[in-house]
Amino acid sequence: MTFPKTRARWSKACWSSFAVMLAAGFSLTLSIDPAAAQATKYPLKITNCGRTVTFDHAPQRTVSVGQSGTEVLYLLGLADKVVGTAVWFGPVLPGYEEANVKIPRLADNDPSFESVIAKKPDLVTAQFQWHVGPSGIVGKPEQFEELGVQTYVSPADCVGKDNSSGGDGTRGTLFTMDLVYQEIRELAEIFDVQERGSKVIADLKAREEAARRKIAAGDGKVSAAFWFSSAKVDVDPYMAGKNSVPGYIMSVLAVRNIVESEEEWPSVGWETVAKADPTIIVAGRMDRRRYPADDIAVKLNFLKTDPVASLMPAVKQGHVVEMDVQAMQPSVRVVDGIEMLANAIQRFGLKR
Repeated sequence: MTFPKTRARWSKACWSSFAVMLAAGFSLTLSIDPAAAQATKYPLKITNCGRTVTFDHAPQRTVSVGQSGTEVLYLLGLADKVVGTAVWFGPVLPGYEEANVKIPRLADNDPSFESVIAKKPDLVTAQFQWHVGPSGIVGKPEQFEELGVQTYVSPADCVGKDNSSGGDGTRGTLFTMDLVYQEIRELAEIFDVQERGSKVIADLKAREEAARRKIAAGDGKVSAAFWFSSAKVDVDPYMAGKNSVPGYIMSVLAVRNIVESEEEWPSVGWETVAKADPTIIVAGRMDRRRYPADDIAVKLNFLKTDPVASLMPAVKQGHVVEMDVQAMQPSVRVVDGIEMLANAIQRFGLKR
């Protein structure tokens, strides 16, 4: 067994309390930058993924292509401005189920350009450039702009990252939560809800710092491998590269990543993983079913039955952690992932 049900309930309760606190306008004890709460002056120009986007007013109709961006909009109290969503990996953040069910889901995975435009948005947000970008499969920014629709792509998918080679791209520098905070801050400015954005950021920073203080894993003595999925169960798995979101999670807790590639999610053979002998294996949990190995049950069964993987000490000792894949991607849930890994290190008796 990987992660106890009691911890899963705590995580849901944590997010529910967070949502209620924000909805009530609770004032966080951490100091908030007064400048961040100043009203937006339109027209507003934002530099986003190498493009200048201009907003003459706060958007009224937004289509969000990506669960992460959708949840940021919800946390900012903007659910009433969202007219369509797409690209979902799992359930919405606890506390936002009622709001989310009222908003049309255009697709679980990739929506069509036509379905997005049919919602008559004045803004389209995207989690990944491969959906909305220079080679976007949903559409290119210029296509939307021709119809008077502005686009905004998560900075975490383009800052310090090269997506030109296709796939999941490569990161030349380590991801940090500053990119998520930038997205929250910029969306808050675009919609003129800066005070709300400051509160969300302050809470996430406080939780991240608490997790840092909780664990000192030991100067790379503890190592880990993060398994997102596999194109087929019996082929090389997609493991987190050194500069990826999991790379950041591990760096926060002084855990060594066994993968040195700059690719976001390179394919790494199980023989290579076994040779590196990670102390912990983190397996992605999601509702998406693009590949059979998206299913966490398939992952766990593979680890138990594969001739190579089943002999790894991490598997034999039960040092396997189930983690929501949204915590493995640039999102507000990265902090949840830091907390999960910190608790696992402590539970496994690996804390220094």
